[in-house]
Amino acid sequence: TGKCYHTFRGHSAEIVCLSFNPQSTLLATGSMDTTAKLWDLEKGEEVATLNGHSAEIIALSFNTTGDRIITGSFDHTVAVWDVGTGREQNCLIKMPTNNNATVNSKAAMQCLCLCVQLWDAVTGTHIATLAGHSKEVLDVCFDYAGQRIATASADGSARVYNAGTKQCIAKLEGHE
Repeated sequence: TGKCYHTFRGHSAEIVCLSFNPQSTLLATGSMDTTAKLWDLEKGEEVATLNGHSAEIIALSFNTTGDRIITGSFDHTVAVWDVGTGREQNCLIKMPTNNNATVNSKAAMQCLCLCVQLWDAVTGTHIATLAGHSKEVLDVCFDYAGQRIATASADGSARVYNAGTKQCIAKLEGHE
């Protein structure tokens, strides 16, 4: 219908990322104000503010069950939060401050380089490096089943990797 049900206000700076939980009952927003907020979509109210990052939150997403949310920040950390309590569960990755990197919500990190670093979201241990692009990797995502990882690059290509074997299973070319 195009009707706006709620306008969410509460961040003190721009909202740069957002994500629905799998049940579509919550919306998470990440902001330049260094916080993420959880919003009840039915009531139109703030449920929790996730405080802990010291720089802008640039990526966030819920896990497949919706009980955890992961945030990535320009402070070079990735954090896992409990959705029910709004408390930080752990800090997954502490990036070197000279590394120009962003993180995607499943603990895959793309550097402004030619590779993607894959991390275990529970233990924080490095799993694999996915390589193959000839220019910077600009985005990365998992499929809904968690079995494939797709990467997009400034070289005009996308690649699809098997999440289990970490092998490239498709090279998608055609963009200039």
